[in-house]
Amino acid sequence: MIFFGVDPGTAVTGYGVIRTMDNSIKHEAGGVIKTVPRSSLADKLVHIYDCLCSKMQEFKPDCVCIEQQFYAKNIHSTMVVGQVRGVALLAAKKSGAEVMEFSPREIKKAVAGNGNAAKAQVEYMVKILLRLPDQKIQADMYDAFAAAICAFNNYSRVRW
Repeated sequence: MIFFGVDPGTAVTGYGVIRTMDNSIKHEAGGVIKTVPRSSLADKLVHIYDCLCSKMQEFKPDCVCIEQQFYAKNIHSTMVVGQVRGVALLAAKKSGAEVMEFSPREIKKAVAGNGNAAKAQVEYMVKILLRLPDQKIQADMYDAFAAAICAFNNYSRVRW
């Protein structure tokens, strides 16, 4: 099976693709979608949507996991990220994949064993679990891989 994780953001949206066989996981691809800083929100949303659709068409995931909203103190930021989540959900649904959503806490717990894990702990565990090369990778991609791993860990439990 192929799991596609998404870490939504207006400036940078991360994606991570893992392939599973039996109970093992292997990273297929990952990256970030960057938007032009001074472009309009509508243009950013179209760019994110088009890029996600392209990647989902390329990898044909069975399941897409999108990180749920983190409620920030700034309501404007929360609302804008919610709009990015909306286009990510639309792209996922249109791809034909099953769509799952987990909170940041659930994702951290699935990957690091602790819902309050620091970002560095999550990155370390993603590197270990996926045997990623020790190179500088943007944090948004690690978060997307973590979402995909969480979906894999919960897939059979949620389906039944």
